Amino acid sequence: RQPGMAEAAGDAGLSPAVALEGAELAAVIGATVPTGFEQTAAEEVQEKLGSASRISRDRGKIYFEVPTRSLPQVHRLRSVDNLFVVVQEFKDYQFKENKEDALKDLEDLVKKLPWTNPLKVWELNNSLKKKKTKRKKHNLQSPASREKLSDGGEEGGADQNNTNDQEDCAQNPVAVEPTGGQDTENLQGETSRNGVEEQEDNEQSDVKIEVQASSESGTKAGDGQTGKGEAKVLRFRVTCNRAGDKHSFTSNEAARDFGGAVQEHFQWKADMTNFDVEVLLNIHNNEVVVGIALTEESLHRRNITHFGPTTLRSTLAYGMLRLCDPQPTDIIVDPMCGTGAIPIEGAAEWPYCYHIAGDNNPQAVKRAANNICSLLRKNESKDSSTALGIPLDIIQWDICNLPLRTGSVDIVVTDMPFGKRIGSKKKNWDLYPACLMEMGRICTPGTGRAVLLTQDKKCFAKALARVGHIWRRAQTVWVNVGGLHAAVYLLRRTSERAEERRPFW
Repeated sequence: RQPGMAEAAGDAGLSPAVALEGAELAAVIGATVPTGFEQTAAEEVQEKLGSASRISRDRGKIYFEVPTRSLPQVHRLRSVDNLFVVVQEFKDYQFKENKEDALKDLEDLVKKLPWTNPLKVWELNNSLKKKKTKRKKHNLQSPASREKLSDGGEEGGADQNNTNDQEDCAQNPVAVEPTGGQDTENLQGETSRNGVEEQEDNEQSDVKIEVQASSESGTKAGDGQTGKGEAKVLRFRVTCNRAGDKHSFTSNEAARDFGGAVQEHFQWKADMTNFDVEVLLNIHNNEVVVGIALTEESLHRRNITHFGPTTLRSTLAYGMLRLCDPQPTDIIVDPMCGTGAIPIEGAAEWPYCYHIAGDNNPQAVKRAANNICSLLRKNESKDSSTALGIPLDIIQWDICNLPLRTGSVDIVVTDMPFGKRIGSKKKNWDLYPACLMEMGRICTPGTGRAVLLTQDKKCFAKALARVGHIWRRAQTVWVNVGGLHAAVYLLRRTSERAEERRPFW
């Protein structure tokens, strides 16, 4: 197969995930992305890696083929949450109706799968992470880094020239479990690993039997030798994500039985929390994909260290920004920035624009300012001699009375209050039209655009109808935000002049 032809993989029912092309290993990579932004992610992969992507029928996933030398660039993609290398894909897997038979088939499948090359890809991926960890330990000597750790900072990925720092966080046991502050993000920002809102269940199962592996079998993943000359026994877990109502088993049962067969095949040791290898079993109706995880923690956690009640995923923020196609010198405003996920992502990826963030809540402004400071400190700790500032300012203001000149802004991108965690549905009926009018006033007539996320779609539609003379809807992207069915609207500013409002100061 030619590189970049991942979309052709598996049309015959089975697809070997990795092929030797000349002397180089190529891998089919699976990536989970915010639902609704699969096309955006595919465009980013084409642009940055030169690979064509296939969008899965199982929403929230794309597949693409790359040579292993491109792994560092894969980790620097801005639109993907989790990455895995595909072991094998079954387009039309026929599950037996009887539960025992169906589970037995999954067990038998383990011995037939082409594990060798995907495990090589996994090992290469690990060696990249270890290099980064060593460099990071060296950097910890600097006062800026010590300050960053005491501030509860989480590594980000704003620097385009490094492999993703998230990878290292998971090397440090302290960073494996999210802090209490991060948990609140799940309310609006976190979906399950495969991001499917209609997913029936998503249990993770640990195989309880633990067998001491022989030194010979431990080397199957090429994990190297211990000081005594014996191979290290790898620890693993199986995570099953299942969607569809025609299966006779639960995801827990599938993970348990498939995991038992994996343990028997490799003589690895089952461990739900401190695992080296995470085997993924993704079942969506009759589509089955077996993979090996390349990320321990979602890449969307790259920028935010101070979380609010509804912090937006960085990957979703990137998708929203990309929709409005920012051009150099554009002025981009987020008038309801919360913890600053959108403008921070914007400043990292579009540094030739000027980003202005604002919020009426002093606590939100403080959190956003802290997130900006964390990003600046991170940049300084990487290379203090060339550390640059970021083109981003944060202001406390009233969304309905912005201290910005009429027609002075190119793009408005914001996550509007859903009326659940913040504000109320009742308040939105007054807030939305007022916001749209004020956004219309500051945006340049004819060329201005806005990308707005909301779950309160009925209220938004009514508000948009009231300001139809200044805003036209160009595109709608349906997204799943923490289990809520939301919409991202791309609006274009008409040439109509907005009402000048009288100065309020």
